[in-house]
Order: sequence, then structure tokens, then C-alpha cells
Amino acid sequence: MISTALRWLFLVSFIVVTIGGNVLVCLAVGLSRRLRRIANCFVVSLAVTDLLLGLLVLPFSATLELRSGHWPLGGTLCNIYVSLDVMFCTASILTLLAISVDRYLAISAPLCYPRRVTPPRVALAITTIWVTSLAMSFLPIHLGWNTADFRIQNLDWGVWDKVEEGRTCRFEWHNNYVLLDAFGTFYLPLLVMCGMYHCIFQIARKQVRRIRAATPSFAPTASAAATAREHKATVTLAAVLGAFIICWFPYYTFFTCMGIGAETNPPTTAHSVVLWLGYFNSAVNPILYPALNRDFRRAYGELLCCRGPRWRHMSTTICLSCQKRVPLSSEHRDTHLTNGHTHTLPKDNQPEGKSLTPQKTNGSNIADQTW
Repeated sequence: MISTALRWLFLVSFIVVTIGGNVLVCLAVGLSRRLRRIANCFVVSLAVTDLLLGLLVLPFSATLELRSGHWPLGGTLCNIYVSLDVMFCTASILTLLAISVDRYLAISAPLCYPRRVTPPRVALAITTIWVTSLAMSFLPIHLGWNTADFRIQNLDWGVWDKVEEGRTCRFEWHNNYVLLDAFGTFYLPLLVMCGMYHCIFQIARKQVRRIRAATPSFAPTASAAATAREHKATVTLAAVLGAFIICWFPYYTFFTCMGIGAETNPPTTAHSVVLWLGYFNSAVNPILYPALNRDFRRAYGELLCCRGPRWRHMSTTICLSCQKRVPLSSEHRDTHLTNGHTHTLPKDNQPEGKSLTPQKTNGSNIADQTW
């Protein structure tokens, strides 16, 4: 009973962290002016993938773990659940591939980057990623390409049916399909991404040497600051790639070995460990962003602590609204608002015939602070 309660607590906490962290990434990019760059569209796409995984896949995966692999919802919903799992994993890989290409273009040719990477092209790339992931997940499973006899899996499984021992809701495979799927959706994109980041780091080193040689330490130029920012973003996204490799490489290695060995019923414990290690990648990405990027740390701080211009404007508006509705005492009938702070003036010190309104301070007023 205690072990079950601990497992339940761990899985629920894991799902909450995954959902909350990726929602925070989306809000940070949407509300922070410094993060609203076209390159972060791919970051948002990756966060949306992880968020949907936490909402649509992880609750069912946790149910399978807590019910010892028993799936009560029938074969049709099982196939949809497995298809969504494969789709989000494939979308993550292809999005990381797109991010590595975007970083390569930003580092290798920064002057040509705004002309090459435009909003329509980014939208087309993200749409292609999702359409490809959808086709590579739902078509093989619902057409029977992944099974040994090319029959659609779980069609004879009704809702709440009593199933035989050892049968559970998972992705079935056969030898040839395993090799094709693992190589096409993981190993080949992974090799391309690693090669791309190797080229990026080589170019980054050369550019850093040029910047240090051409720019005096006491007079940093705008171009040097921009290049340094691009290098910092590259390190952050390379760390995201490294976390992805650590989390998903054991699963695909296990998946490939089981397929080559024609093992249709893999060990339950080993399969659960490598699968949830892969899911851990969806929870760790939102932690990597603030740890390695100052702009994300600042945006996270403003969101969690309700700071920043937008929050100050909201709090000021609430104060003004309350001031209009709540009657004041005779001692402090009027207020004077400066920079979002309220200072009361006694009735005796108020100039007669004049109403005190919010005043400008340091050349700015409350309206100037809106987002």
C-alpha cells in the first residue's frame, strides 16, 4: 500500500511538473518582449509538444503503471493512445532538428538570417513537422504496418474486456519495421543534429576569436552583443539536445534490440524504466531554459513573482478601481499616486478647489509602463 501511494504521488507530481513547466515556457515567450523572437517559435513548438504529451499521454501511461499494465479502455483507444505517444516523440525529434538548422543559419550567416528565416517559412516548417509526425504515427499503427502479420493491433479488444495474462496496451513491432522506424525517426535525425551542432561550435569559436581581436574590451559593439547572444542561445539549445539524447537513447536502443531479437513481450520493468526516462525529457526542458538563458530566467521571475510592466499596470489598475469604490475617511479623503504607489494626504493639507490626479515622475507615467 505504501509503495503504491508513493508511486501514485511520484507520477502525479511528475505530470504536474511537466504540464506546469511547459505552460510556463509558452507564457514566458508570449509575454516577454525579449523572448518574442522568431527563433523561439521552435521552442514554443517543442514546449507545446511536451505539454500535449503531459495532457494526453502521461495520465494514461501512469494509469498503466498503477494498474500493473491492465488497460480498461479497449483496443481502439489503446491504438489512439499509442499513436499520440509516437507522434509527440517524433515531433520532438523533428523540432530539435529544425532548431539545430535554425541555430546553424543564425551563427554561420547572421546578416542573411532575417532574410532566410522568415515567419512564413517558420510556420511552414512547423506545419511540416506536425503533419509528418501525424503520418508517421497514426498510419503505421492503424494500417497494421508495425505488426508481424500486418494486422491492425488490438482490434479484438473491447472496452472492459477481460484480457489474457501478459497483454497490455503498448506499441507492437516486428523486425523490419523496428529497424526502419528507429533509424528514420531517431538515429538519422540524431546524427544530422550532432553534425550540425559540431559545425555550429566550430563557427562560434572562430567568431569569438574575431570579436575579441576586433572589438576593444571597453567598447562592445551592437554586433558583438548580438553574436554573443546567439552563442548563448546555441549553448542552451545544445544542452536541450544533450538531455534529449540521454533520455531517449536508452529507449530506442532497447526498442531496437527487442525488435532484432524478435522479442514480442519485453520485460515489463525494463520497458517501464526506459519509457519513463524518455518522458523525463518533457519535464526537464523547461528547467534547462532558465538555467542556461538569462532572458528566460528574467521572464520566469516576472511570471512567478508577478513582476514586470504588465503586472505593475494590472496592480495599479486594481488600486485605482478600489480607490473609486471604497469611501475614504475624512482624515484621508484624497490620494496622490506616484509611480504606482499611493501616498495619502491629510484633508487639511489639500489645496482647496483642486483635485489631485496621477502625476508624472521621471518623465513617465503609469500609461507609459503598459506592455
